[in-house]
Amino acid sequence: MIDFELLRSQTEKMLDEFFELAALNAGAVLAIGCSTSAILGKKIGSAGSTDVAQLIYPIIINKAAEQNINVVFQCCEHLNRAVVVDHKIALEQHLEIVSVVPKPKAGGALASLAYQTMNDPVVVEFAKADAGIDIGGVLIGMHIRHVAVPLKLENNYIGEARIVAAKSRPKLIGGERAQYQ
Repeated sequence: MIDFELLRSQTEKMLDEFFELAALNAGAVLAIGCSTSAILGKKIGSAGSTDVAQLIYPIIINKAAEQNINVVFQCCEHLNRAVVVDHKIALEQHLEIVSVVPKPKAGGALASLAYQTMNDPVVVEFAKADAGIDIGGVLIGMHIRHVAVPLKLENNYIGEARIVAAKSRPKLIGGERAQYQ
């Protein structure tokens, strides 16, 4: 039996904490990678749940909208961890659009729902996100700008899935004589 109220509460608390720690600028891009199987305590890719995706997706979208943050959703390994993004973001960042439609068994439940729900979705091979949240160990680091800075969250589980989060910062270049902001 899935405790949807617990999952809702954990998702909300994690996102509130994340946005406080990350202190992202308006318009930033947040990459979300999620295994709904892991949330349910199962092996990644073995028990994807559209019910869990339908629960957490609007929470993610609404919390991000409150912060004026754009969200992109990583697909599963069957789609080479491609990313569902709004077409506008793909154009602004000059991202290469690929031809695929994510489905729950080939893309993942959350990415598939994002593709079905977003106003003008496309899939790109790589994103350039300002921050990321990995729900269940799905390896989103490839979609975060350099340099990734880990964020230690106290609210670091949704169901059975461990949360790992990061934000990015500009590279420090120039050596010992350089000055940084």
